[in-house]
Amino acid sequence: MKMRTCAVAGMFYPRDPSHLEQLLETFFRETRPEGNPVGIVSPHAGYVYSGQVAAHAFGSLDPDFSGTFVLIGPSHRGYLSCVSEVPWETPLGVVETDTEFIRALDIETDEFSHRDEHSLEVQVPFIKYRFPRARIAPVMMGQQDYSSAKRLGEKIIAAARRTKRDIRIVASSDFSHYVPEMKAKTDDRYAIEPLETLDTREFYRRIEERQVTACGYGPIAAMVTACGSLGATRARLIRYATSGDITGDNKQVVGYAAIAVM
Repeated sequence: MKMRTCAVAGMFYPRDPSHLEQLLETFFRETRPEGNPVGIVSPHAGYVYSGQVAAHAFGSLDPDFSGTFVLIGPSHRGYLSCVSEVPWETPLGVVETDTEFIRALDIETDEFSHRDEHSLEVQVPFIKYRFPRARIAPVMMGQQDYSSAKRLGEKIIAAARRTKRDIRIVASSDFSHYVPEMKAKTDDRYAIEPLETLDTREFYRRIEERQVTACGYGPIAAMVTACGSLGATRARLIRYATSGDITGDNKQVVGYAAIAVM
């Protein structure tokens, strides 16, 4: 495989380049930088539902950033943790991977497992549009237990030190899935609160306590772990929304959060 081609263009986001660019321009119009985050949480639903929240996450970063984005997304099909080394196609053009950094991560490369996974793909057009000179290091996370998340965070830091790369880390995750809106808002904010002090252990405890159906809690914990080693001391919830804000259906919603770690 010479390139990771678009798998969900035309479903999760527009396939037409001009339509996609116009949509992203509209999203970013409402955003502003927030200090200097080293990591963010960004949702990965269809852009009509979560695109504005994702833009708030990416919009919190310095738009002149031209280093490497480490993208961590959950495997929705149960594949094991793996990386992708090939360039990634978007309707706006190709985004190159940072192969030196990816190899320094010491994680198995498996292009097949990345082929249909949307959790990483939906983040890439935001990067291509907003940070055209940046490269990516796509990491798909299989096991999301606490020790796996800590280990991945440590691998990211080791690779950054080895390669001396300037990195920003993106954890791709939605929060509560298909619950009443009030429950989603209450549970999600309860789970997010410990992240404000980078307390990943309490984050896991609260997710388990409330059975919060966040699909990328492992990527979030890995990102926060790595950011702590990069000097981050706090996180801030920038934007929260639910699918009900768009559909008007408040009985079964999905929660979306933009979080900046700095």
